[in-house]
Amino acid sequence: MRPRVEAALERADVFFGSLLFDYDQVEWLRARVQRVPVRMVFESALELMSCNKVGSFQMGGGAGADSAGAGGGGSGAPGKAPGPPAAIKKLLSMFGSGREEDKMVGYLSFLKLGPKLLKFVPGQKAADLRTWLTAYAYWNQGGSSNVVAMFAYLVEVLFEQTGYVPPPVVETPALGCLHPLHAGYFSSPSDYMRWYEKAGPLRGTGAPVVAVLLYRKHVITEQPYIRQLVSQLEAEGLLPVPVFINGVEAHTVVRDMLTSQHEQTLLARGLTGSISPTLKRDAVKVDAVVSTIGFPLVGGPAGTMEGGRQADVAKAILTIKDVPYMVAAPLLIQDMESWSRDGVAGLQSVVLYSLPELDGAIDTVPLGGLVGDNIYLVPERVKKMAGRLKAWVRLRRKPAIERKVAVLLYGFPPGVGATGTAALLNVPKSLEALLASLRKAGYDLGPDVPEDLTGLGEAVVSALKKQEDQRAILKGAAGMTAMGAGPAAAFGVKVGAGEMNSARLKELLTYPPEWGPTEWGPLPYLPDNDVLVERMERQWGELRTYRGLNTSVSGAYQVPGLTLGSVWIGVQPPLGIEGDPMRLLFQRDLTPHPQYAAFYKWIQHEYGADVVLHFGMHGTVEWLPGAPLGNNGLSWSDVLLGELPNVYVYAANNPSESIVAKRRGYGTIVSHNVPPYGRAGLYKQLATLRDQLSEYREAAQQARQQVQTATAAGAAGGTTMEAAALAPVVEAQAGLILDQLRLAGLEADCPFLDPSTGQVVALPAEVGPETSHPALEPLAFDQYATKLYAYLQLLEGRLFSEGLHVLGSPPGAPQLAQYLEAYFGAGLPKAAVQAVAEHGEEGAAAVRARLDRLWEQEAPSSPFEPVLLPERTTVTGTTSTTAAVEAAPPRRPSAEELTARLEEALKIRLLLLKNTEELAGVLHALEGGYVLPEAGGDLLRDGTGVLPTGRNIHALDPYRMPSPAAMARGSAVAAAILEQHKASNGGELPETVAVNLWGLDSIKSKGESVAIVLALVGAVPLREGTGRVARFELVPLEQLGRPRVDVLCNMSGIFRDSFQNVVELLDDLFARAAAANEPDDQNYVAKHSRAMQAQGLSAPSARLFSNPAGDYGSMVNEQVGAGSWTNGDELGDTWAARNAFSYGRGKERGTARPEVLQALLRTTDRIVQQIDSVEYGLTDIQEYYANTGALKRAAEAARSAPGGVRDGRQGARVGCSIVEAFGGAGAGAGGGASSIPPPRELEEVLRLEYRSKLLNPKWATAMAAQGSGGAYEISTRMTALVGWGATTDFREGWVWDQAVETYVEDKEMAETLRKNNPQAFANVVRRMLEAAGRGMWSPSQEQLEQLRALYSDLDDQLEGVTQGSGR
Repeated sequence: MRPRVEAALERADVFFGSLLFDYDQVEWLRARVQRVPVRMVFESALELMSCNKVGSFQMGGGAGADSAGAGGGGSGAPGKAPGPPAAIKKLLSMFGSGREEDKMVGYLSFLKLGPKLLKFVPGQKAADLRTWLTAYAYWNQGGSSNVVAMFAYLVEVLFEQTGYVPPPVVETPALGCLHPLHAGYFSSPSDYMRWYEKAGPLRGTGAPVVAVLLYRKHVITEQPYIRQLVSQLEAEGLLPVPVFINGVEAHTVVRDMLTSQHEQTLLARGLTGSISPTLKRDAVKVDAVVSTIGFPLVGGPAGTMEGGRQADVAKAILTIKDVPYMVAAPLLIQDMESWSRDGVAGLQSVVLYSLPELDGAIDTVPLGGLVGDNIYLVPERVKKMAGRLKAWVRLRRKPAIERKVAVLLYGFPPGVGATGTAALLNVPKSLEALLASLRKAGYDLGPDVPEDLTGLGEAVVSALKKQEDQRAILKGAAGMTAMGAGPAAAFGVKVGAGEMNSARLKELLTYPPEWGPTEWGPLPYLPDNDVLVERMERQWGELRTYRGLNTSVSGAYQVPGLTLGSVWIGVQPPLGIEGDPMRLLFQRDLTPHPQYAAFYKWIQHEYGADVVLHFGMHGTVEWLPGAPLGNNGLSWSDVLLGELPNVYVYAANNPSESIVAKRRGYGTIVSHNVPPYGRAGLYKQLATLRDQLSEYREAAQQARQQVQTATAAGAAGGTTMEAAALAPVVEAQAGLILDQLRLAGLEADCPFLDPSTGQVVALPAEVGPETSHPALEPLAFDQYATKLYAYLQLLEGRLFSEGLHVLGSPPGAPQLAQYLEAYFGAGLPKAAVQAVAEHGEEGAAAVRARLDRLWEQEAPSSPFEPVLLPERTTVTGTTSTTAAVEAAPPRRPSAEELTARLEEALKIRLLLLKNTEELAGVLHALEGGYVLPEAGGDLLRDGTGVLPTGRNIHALDPYRMPSPAAMARGSAVAAAILEQHKASNGGELPETVAVNLWGLDSIKSKGESVAIVLALVGAVPLREGTGRVARFELVPLEQLGRPRVDVLCNMSGIFRDSFQNVVELLDDLFARAAAANEPDDQNYVAKHSRAMQAQGLSAPSARLFSNPAGDYGSMVNEQVGAGSWTNGDELGDTWAARNAFSYGRGKERGTARPEVLQALLRTTDRIVQQIDSVEYGLTDIQEYYANTGALKRAAEAARSAPGGVRDGRQGARVGCSIVEAFGGAGAGAGGGASSIPPPRELEEVLRLEYRSKLLNPKWATAMAAQGSGGAYEISTRMTALVGWGATTDFREGWVWDQAVETYVEDKEMAETLRKNNPQAFANVVRRMLEAAGRGMWSPSQEQLEQLRALYSDLDDQLEGVTQGSGR
């Protein structure tokens, strides 16, 4: 095709282009259209738009030409001011409201009237611009007659004047309304409603009024879906107000021409401060707004192209309207077949999901798509969208006392005390806060609920656990009712269990038998009406005879639950079966089990809930099999949620998984804060060791001072004299220090390096007068003592998440101080932090004048993590913690910086006190209101932008990943990782590095892990004029200065599905790197690709691997949780089998390539894992060992297999660099997003984490105080400890010894856990026994017998609760 286009361009007089955005196409055309004298480019990439030229008018500027500014951008010629001539600038300024966000609307007005006005502007430049504007006017109005007239006009004006007068532009209004029953257009929504009230089909019915924003282009071209959509909305009982626009003026329509009950109430009360003065008196009152355009509300497609969004303007407009804002549109960049096969992907996902979510859009529904060049609707999807809209409006119209709310808690994984828990949230106490707020808001909680709800939450959880008893389930709903609500009955709680038989479930899962192509539209296949039932029975057997999870003797599917008036509380069912509890997760050919489906259908159709509230992070319905993105009628999350509004409480620091809840689960997110941060401090042997080291350092300092005094008096100095002075101090204290070090288990954390050899030497077992050892040499011991002290400082300053958050609970002064101290680190004096936390502005005023002095007093005693600054390109000594600490002393801030930080502290305090808005956000969502959107993230890394909580959190624009700042940080980290590897591998570079690409850290860090990949390969992002990344460009080898390192990218399912554009760009990068004409020793990507090609492997440049398409998770954590594994290699094999699927451009959408994966694993020298937050460390969640740990095991297995150890390199061990990307110095002190600690080896971070969290009495006490949820959190970390031992052979006995001491031998702690959550405590003990049985730990026989007796006792205690539970 390109040769034909190039030949045509060589002889062309005029070039026309429209909708050209592909970077390669744009660059190719730019180089070739310059020879064409007249160039007309409309609605395309800015780089190509700048090529517009008619005579002396040139949009992009250049020698001898002016830039037109309007519609193009670009800079003018050197020495000339960019932009149009002064007279034209004057004309432009006359259009629009003068507001920044209305500029594009004014520009559209200028396009229409500009040609007429320019008649009166003298000069050839104005005439040439008029020619371009006139041509664009023809083009923009569309239609074949206008296009023919445009060509005739250009020939007449530019080439051959014949006297022919082209017909005028046939105009369609720039904005208007339409209806299938009316010929022509209405000038405005109010004009439309005047007609509708007389002739509209739903006039006088009270039907919900819904504004529908339509593409004007589709109206002009008479796309049939427009009128079909309007008619079907009416058929579904909605009164549509169809408004067609160009796209850039959507916000002005919503702001000025539409109003709402909320806005009118404010006007009636005289509260006009936030209402736009441009609101029209006859604005139409609507119940919801639907955009079929996508993009941002402000600016539309043009807003995106400018690279700057007016999100705050959109939020202000939608807040005032306070109605649901939904995006539902046919796919215009993707055809129906690809949607059905792969889901919504690429740029289409950005237009439909990512960008509208920044404005707070909810419940996005793809309505259809392209078949060939035509746009078709899927009426079934329109029905879904209409049903969800009606449900939201019904919520708003129904009084609170009549609303029925279903609150869903979680109980996964089963059997380990997880019921009534959620990540980072104290569910029982939060439930109490929610119910109190509901009662205050007028909801019916029944007549018997006491004023004081303290204890209600734990009582509810206890009652729900009782309902898990299989003996009651077998008796059906009557059996659960007979069981009663236990202690919850004292709070007015009643049993609200229900059931559903197989016939009713079949009915609810079956589409109407008459449905055919009319309802399903032009899908590539026509589903049978009972396709859902058929799939379910194929997996689980005939529904009539099914007797599986949560079914009674009669075969009825049980729905356990409790009620308080009109509030129903239940536990989301488990997904799978015993031994494989997550079997269903993301396997598109599987289905939920019958009781899971019956649970959601019962809530909607039998209980009759108006809204469902998923309470915490996170459930499973959004992860059910179906399209990865872009639900269709066969996606199980869509099927089960039906039309039910879904309000979802979610942790603010997890925008990655929350977008799955939002997009696949129709969740309106309401964020909650994370718990306060604590510093680990030192305890037990660690505290004793610190004291001994302090004593030693004091004595050593006195000895040095004596040397200095003697030297000053004329004695010979030097190291010999210093060693002699230190010798008696070392002799007296070294033995005590080393004994305490062994008791604390610090030998591996702080190995001793022999100064003469640089090798690690084991410390002496005993120290006596005759002991000779390099570590006991005075100078060597002194240096080692300094290293030990620095390590203890590092450990003491480690952050952890303290306890769990209570929804809507503002922090007290101690918690405020914890947040602020963690945020500012050493950057703000503790006295100032304390003053602000306790007294706010008054406290700040008291310390403002002496900040500098306070900082000087505290700086020497402030131990904080060392940081790696982005501008540093090489880092040495990263394996030495001491060196790193000593190399990065706190920088003295200026007085201005300290003052600015104090003001920021006041701002953070105010925002944290707004935690109450979490409950307000939940209540507002439950009444169908608009929930303000905000970026997800955490305070330490992202600063104040993530506060306050109670917001509908969103992710980022994936087309801007990595951000420039992320690229700088990622490059610094990559350099540090290479230096780290060289330091421990004789100076050799790794040939292949496996980098984990996770959605969560990529969103929060704006692509740092992607930047690490680019830096390792030797590439940089190439950005187009909009700021979007168009390509990853290889850096020349001479500029790189080292070989290109190969990278195996292991992608999480969320990264794979959310950032498909990045996946394609990376795939393109690896293909070009593999094909580069560079030698093997300078390009390891090419080296390995050539080797694979020689072996006959296809796709040898494939480097992006994940789970099968539509499938998520390594399943390693499920094996570990169930104990169904025999050795670590088996877990490595599981990981490899689950991650052998390649992704990239074209049809590379999960192609199985196990041979390529194994070839890459055999060359893998190092693994990189980012940790994005304090809350989710290596030891806190199962995913790290299940992915990073299992990947490490798989790589080591591949390297140790025949042919695995290559090029004579020794050993199969694979290094693992952990990058704690949440920042070490605190975002408020120049840390957080602008600096990160240097990478550490996996084992070092595991030791740091276990010492600072699980084994730390401070952490343990805070977590145990959280009731059943806290006990469960402790339990999960014990499972993770087994997981690390299983996957990486992390089997250090001191961890298990201290765990037993902390949680079992401490009788008070053991009794607390046993009382709060016996299932969770049983899991703690079971993991200790499992570790002993698998050889991870060697307890004494007495300990072993004690643990066995305790476990047996716990098992007996649980018999009455869990015996035969079917789990």
